[in-house]
Amino acid sequence: MTKLSSQATARRVIPIVAVAGTAFSGNPAGAQALDSTEVISLYQAERKIYAKAVSGWFSHWRWAMVWATQLVFYGLPWLSMNGRQAMLFDLGSRRFYIFDLVLYPQDLIYLTGLLVVSALALFLFTAVAGRLWCGYTCPQTVYTEIFMWVERKVEGDRIARMRLDQSAWGVSRITRKTVKHTLWLLIGLWTGFTFVGYFSPIRELATAAAQFSLGSWELFWVLFYGFATYGNAGWMREQVCKYMCPYARFQSAMFDRDTLVVTYDAERGEGRGSRPRSDTPAAYRGKGLGDCIDCGLCVQVCPTGIDIRNGLQYECISCSACIDVCDGVMDKMHYPPGLIRNSTQNGMEQKLSRRGMFARVLRPRVLIYTTVLLVVVAAMAWSLMARKPFRVDVVRDRGAMARMVGQGEIENVYRLQVMNATEVEQHYALAVEGIKGASIASDTVVTVGPADSRWVPVRVRLPPQAAGAGSHPINFVISSQGMRAAELVEKSVFLVPR
Repeated sequence: MTKLSSQATARRVIPIVAVAGTAFSGNPAGAQALDSTEVISLYQAERKIYAKAVSGWFSHWRWAMVWATQLVFYGLPWLSMNGRQAMLFDLGSRRFYIFDLVLYPQDLIYLTGLLVVSALALFLFTAVAGRLWCGYTCPQTVYTEIFMWVERKVEGDRIARMRLDQSAWGVSRITRKTVKHTLWLLIGLWTGFTFVGYFSPIRELATAAAQFSLGSWELFWVLFYGFATYGNAGWMREQVCKYMCPYARFQSAMFDRDTLVVTYDAERGEGRGSRPRSDTPAAYRGKGLGDCIDCGLCVQVCPTGIDIRNGLQYECISCSACIDVCDGVMDKMHYPPGLIRNSTQNGMEQKLSRRGMFARVLRPRVLIYTTVLLVVVAAMAWSLMARKPFRVDVVRDRGAMARMVGQGEIENVYRLQVMNATEVEQHYALAVEGIKGASIASDTVVTVGPADSRWVPVRVRLPPQAAGAGSHPINFVISSQGMRAAELVEKSVFLVPR
């Protein structure tokens, strides 16, 4: 609530008052009423969260995932295989190189399968252990963790950062802020550069960047992705998780009473209050106190600024920072750990042991997700293993549907796109079947370079009177003649004019 000056309030309120039919002009009582008017803002300003650094078992796991994901992301584009970049989605030449695989746009079904597998895996992990993805491997969490580490190194931990932001602008504050944002921008731009390196050969991209000769689209995406990283991880942080990410909104649909989530043991912890460290359990419980000393550290370390003691909230990303810091406090107070712990709703209510909670993991929801996930993964694996080492698309030549040639023979012209999915030169033999007497009047052997495609005109002829007027189905049989012999049959039609 913000109190405005009487002049500003009068300007804002008079139209409303006029509609109400009350005149305050020249009325001291009315002027006093205007002076006391308060305006409630429709938009609440977000308070800045100063997350405190924490060390513990879950923190170590979180940083292990940061290192693992970033080594893969930043390092993968620099790996080479078969004389080219190991992972490259070359949009210009319409080739997708994934280690030993060469995929074409026609193989988009594999991307669909990968998305289905990712969604099912997310559903499965959420049903078992809540927002496990958010807390440890989500890019927003990972880059926020990196940016916060930089912030702590430059500006200090929580109290130092708060004092710095409250201090007047001077040499120290300007220097620290400049260094921090410069490092953030460099990390963001390097991230954008690496992202573009998955779609444009990264070594050529690095050479062009060093010579300041990046293409317009490459420069745009480097800057776009770089500033998106800088903005999301440096400025927006928890607001992305709370307001922009849809997963926070529908996660509850995948939770049940046996989902493992971060939980505060209210029965053990309440009531809250400080006490001497020398107090025995009997002494502080005699005062109506529980194990929670109300230090507030669980709130200070939370990256989204929630108080887990108020129950599970949708803002919780299951990073378990509150568990690490609370266990540290419990250790100093010589209390048993686990006041805040990963548990389930049934586990808390029924006081189940860890083994008892794990026994409930294999429930119908989890079994269904697991079964469907395994079926989809197995289908994709089988499809990749059984995949032909080449692809063929048949397109009729629409310039000449059918024509008479030679001794009254009927000729149809087709265009075949032969795509070599191997990285060695291949020779392919062409044949046609489906109509007795049909033959190919053009070259019947096609050579296609490594991971290349080639459009080949093919003329198919039919003897006179071999078929009646109309459309007749035919099959093109394409056989590879290299070490990986394979045969592919593509359907088409042969038109006989009336």
